[in-house]
Amino acid sequence: MTDPLSKRRLKMWIRILGVSRSAESTLREFLRVRHGTTLPRFDVMAALYRRRDGVTMSELSRMLLVSNGNATTVVDRLEQTGLVRRTPSESDRRTVFVALTPEGIAQFETLAADHEAEVSRLFERLSEADLDTMTDILKRMVAVG
Repeated sequence: MTDPLSKRRLKMWIRILGVSRSAESTLREFLRVRHGTTLPRFDVMAALYRRRDGVTMSELSRMLLVSNGNATTVVDRLEQTGLVRRTPSESDRRTVFVALTPEGIAQFETLAADHEAEVSRLFERLSEADLDTMTDILKRMVAVG
């Protein structure tokens, strides 16, 4: 027997994807137009901001759930603009640590504040109660997976 809620769950999933894709598209455009940057660069900077002491490229790739090649491409560009620095490991020449520079930290703090304000604007129609309810629902969904 088919689950009577199956079709509704599928529609809900499609709606979640639509909202997520729309928000991501808006944020990509916002970062490009307002800050001349990309969402992948923002994501790398956010990961490095959380780990100020630096991380290996492999750790960074795992944190972002991207390939080493994708992370390297973004880090190369950030390094060229002086926002990150690479430091070879003293114990293993194959290992390189990457961290934000002071300029990178300052730029990320500006980006993060503007990003937060834009996300808030995107979801401004949600009340505090709506946010509480959605947070609870999403936490329960993760627990299922």
